[in-house]
Amino acid sequence: MKLSLGPITYFWTKDKTLEFYEQVAKSPVDIVYLGETICSKRAVIRFSDWMDIGERLAAAGKEVVMSTMTLLEAESELKMMRRICENDRFLVEANDVGAIQLMKGKPFVTGPSVNVYNQRTLAKLAKVGLCRWVFPVELSQDTFADMQDERPEGVESEIFAYGRLPLAYSARCFTARAHNLPKDDCDYKCGEFPDGMTLSAQDETRFLSLNGIQTQSAHTFNVLSELDELRSLGVDILRISPQAEHTLEVIEAFHNCMQGKEEAEEAAARLNKLMPIGPCDGYWHGKPGIADSVLDNYK
Repeated sequence: MKLSLGPITYFWTKDKTLEFYEQVAKSPVDIVYLGETICSKRAVIRFSDWMDIGERLAAAGKEVVMSTMTLLEAESELKMMRRICENDRFLVEANDVGAIQLMKGKPFVTGPSVNVYNQRTLAKLAKVGLCRWVFPVELSQDTFADMQDERPEGVESEIFAYGRLPLAYSARCFTARAHNLPKDDCDYKCGEFPDGMTLSAQDETRFLSLNGIQTQSAHTFNVLSELDELRSLGVDILRISPQAEHTLEVIEAFHNCMQGKEEAEEAAARLNKLMPIGPCDGYWHGKPGIADSVLDNYK
């Protein structure tokens, strides 16, 4: 089983991003996904910069994957998607069907935003080049087990194992709207929220996180305590989604547990204290997403 680091989903400064990947190069993570997947206006890091970061990570022994945007609305975004898909250096994570079409005949990965919900879809994508898929975050372990039974040969299975869940995408920028700003003149407000802007329900329950055009869970998904079950299900890769603080500690905890140096349940409970709000793992257990079995065990 390998450990991957998903693309940064938030708007961080260029200096913070470069410093972050310098630290990642020294970490025990095996695979690193790079690129802007949320909003093209956040292009403080250009394609050439991402490629340079990728080369440095590859030199440090990491497998590098270039990720495409999830929701495309402009010709400039299509051009960038084509540029990523045509790169002949790194594997590509296709985050929408357009990118899959461009990658047809070449190896590619599908991200969690691609709705691979059944064995037929998995088989069809494998025929056109799929070499790895990320299991959609809203599905349960029972569904994953069923799909694993008919997984095509040569296709790796990756699970979103830690991070705020990517739930939905919209043409409207929610962060800008919350500040009474239009999307085209947003003043880059999302940069003020390095872990997203938490949204509360009427009863003050912290429910969602707004990240530009993306809606995330307010709570952080964490299935580290399920490590033995994940192994038995044949999971190939566990994905950690970066957060503004403590990501290197999260990587280290997962790595130690995978190496048998630490008990998974104890490490999971410790990581709960490093989250912006708190933990959840409901979807994986076929329950409401906000539910958390680990927290119940430690009350």
